[in-house]
Amino acid sequence: MTIRLAATTALALAALPAAAAEELNALLWCDHADPDFLAPFEEANDVRVNVKEYEGTGAALAILEQSQPGDWDVISIDGIDVPRAHAAGILAPLDRANLPLDAMPEAVRLMEQQEIDGELYGVTDKYGFNTISFDASRVDAAALQDMTALWSGDLGARMAVYDYYLPIIGMVALGVGIDTADISMENLPRIREALFALKDEAEQVGEVVSSQTALATGEVDVLVGGGEWITAGLSADIPTLDWIIPEQGGVFWSISMGIVAGTERPELAQAFVDYTMSPEGQAALATAECFWAMPANPAAGALLSDQEKQALRWDDQEAYLARSQLYPAPDAELDAALQDLWTEFLQR
Repeated sequence: MTIRLAATTALALAALPAAAAEELNALLWCDHADPDFLAPFEEANDVRVNVKEYEGTGAALAILEQSQPGDWDVISIDGIDVPRAHAAGILAPLDRANLPLDAMPEAVRLMEQQEIDGELYGVTDKYGFNTISFDASRVDAAALQDMTALWSGDLGARMAVYDYYLPIIGMVALGVGIDTADISMENLPRIREALFALKDEAEQVGEVVSSQTALATGEVDVLVGGGEWITAGLSADIPTLDWIIPEQGGVFWSISMGIVAGTERPELAQAFVDYTMSPEGQAALATAECFWAMPANPAAGALLSDQEKQALRWDDQEAYLARSQLYPAPDAELDAALQDLWTEFLQR
């Protein structure tokens, strides 16, 4: 199909009854499901994007396993999981022609491993850091410079923990001196001890919305696993909300857009990926209602206000990237052990 009708073709068809809009089926994180992000693409291409929201790659894989080939067209997925999804036969190659790959920060491109055997299977569209968010009117930033303060018992602050095992275990590993890439069965006991000490200090564990709400309403003073994605969108209304990368570093996260293998609408799916990476798509995605974060295409900056860029720490990204490490990428055995550890953490 042709994504945009040429002007002459559009005029020729003007007298005909309107054709039914096409549909695109998308598995998306909540920010990508924002109507302000989707509407321009739908209007420009006379298409309806049918969205199923999910959180966590495991949930997406479960949905895809229960679906038929062709049920889904596009997917937003944790960047670190693109190789895993490719190995499972879930992703189709992308057309690079309209993707701003050369404009993306080099550190972001180098952190991800989305090119496999010469083909590109995902493109980072948004990124940020799992680190520490806090209310500066209740907690001094200096007290959070050392990550071990979160589980030492000396902080004296009410804490919540973001409910996602990989970044939180990654943060705790950094806190005890273990790089995220070096997490192993052998050093898991050290991580376990600190993780359980963290749980003893925490008042609640929650997903994206409940974590953000707890911090915004003052139920807690500190959110472990937070970052700009928690506080940036709230900064105009609650300027005391802030975030910090402690001396041990933070965990870099990213979301990638990909095409689901077996789609029956490959051209339309590629057009959606291209729109996602356009300045307009990137600006809308960066400030999506669900959560804000850095757009991977710097050209989005021309469409963001000074206040929005300040909230995203636009000018500090190079330093933040240098102080961050990728999500843990465990093999199957270690991943099972990490999930078991997280279950123990939740039940503690």
